[in-house]
Amino acid sequence: MIAIGGIMALAALAGGAAAADAPVRARDLGVPFDGIPGPLNAITDVAGVLVGHTTLISGEGKLQVGKGPVRTGVTAILPRGADSLKKPVFAGWFSQNGNGEMTGTTWVEESGFLEGPVMITNTHSVGVVRDAVIQWRVAKGSADGSGYWWSLPVVGETWDGWLNDTNGFHVKPEHAIHALESAAGGAVAEGSVGGGTGMICNGFKGGIGTSSRQLSGKDGNYRIGVLVQCNFGRRENLLIAGIPVGREIEAPEPYAFMPSDIAERGSIIVVVATDAPLLPHQLKRLARRVSLGLGRLGSLSGNGSGDIFIAFSTANVSAAGNEGERDLKMLANDDMDPIFGATVFATEEAIVNAMIAARDMTGADGHRIIALPHEQLRTLLKKYNRLVK
Repeated sequence: MIAIGGIMALAALAGGAAAADAPVRARDLGVPFDGIPGPLNAITDVAGVLVGHTTLISGEGKLQVGKGPVRTGVTAILPRGADSLKKPVFAGWFSQNGNGEMTGTTWVEESGFLEGPVMITNTHSVGVVRDAVIQWRVAKGSADGSGYWWSLPVVGETWDGWLNDTNGFHVKPEHAIHALESAAGGAVAEGSVGGGTGMICNGFKGGIGTSSRQLSGKDGNYRIGVLVQCNFGRRENLLIAGIPVGREIEAPEPYAFMPSDIAERGSIIVVVATDAPLLPHQLKRLARRVSLGLGRLGSLSGNGSGDIFIAFSTANVSAAGNEGERDLKMLANDDMDPIFGATVFATEEAIVNAMIAARDMTGADGHRIIALPHEQLRTLLKKYNRLVK
């Protein structure tokens, strides 16, 4: 089965429950988190931000390169919705560990702007997704295709080759374009969807997760939203609400036939959005704080991990003009602490949301990854007096 879906993407998961089940998030299970979430507790709480997914699931059994099984997809994040191409946003990026890829970041670093969407997919589909964004952008430019003569799209990746026929190149240009065209506001589908379809996180099924924070009036009333594609970490290091969940919950090793040093090679892409008026150097500082959110979950950011983060601000709408002076607003550095904290807390929750939303999945060569067991997690939270009633 191949499911192409937008915000509410649905797919039949081979060997597991259907993603069409009513969504369950970490707070629904009583997991405690710091900070106050926005109305949706999603990156789309930042006005204008849209998210779309294309989810590709088909086949089962023995791996046949080029045929499947397929467990992959694409996720698109548009900072300013329909205006994302015409009105770039200030942005900054950071690599906690660089065994991964995010294209276009040298120009983000140089210019201070993110021009267009952020795309996330599997490692070996970065090229086709990048080219598809250029194709999409040219088509949006003018009737004769003469618009947008130059483009450096931002595309991040994590590896899904344990569950997916990653060398089969199943992600096509139309899949990336569908994720862009179907991007919407509102609730964001999480778990085994989009680029996160075939991902593994902290020894359990991973994928896409999101969260947000609403600051108080005295702190500017700003919103901070985070979206992750998580594929990192070892079970033995996993902490949730300070509890050694990974050591308390027994489960089959996800990479049963893979040496432990290779099993450490995971990655995570994190996108941070805010409506606070931050300049590029401040957004780079914000992107660095993502690492602290990972650390709260026990991540060590190993040598084989690609931990790459990008942050953007939807403020300063007219900043990207090509000529003349620009009047800008900038939040004072001394007022950034609440935003730093919100980024850390939302990152932590987004990752747990991804793991909670995921379902058991069986992929290539019968490799089976179980999802984080909800009831066992609740039992542990209660045991350690951390369960929110």
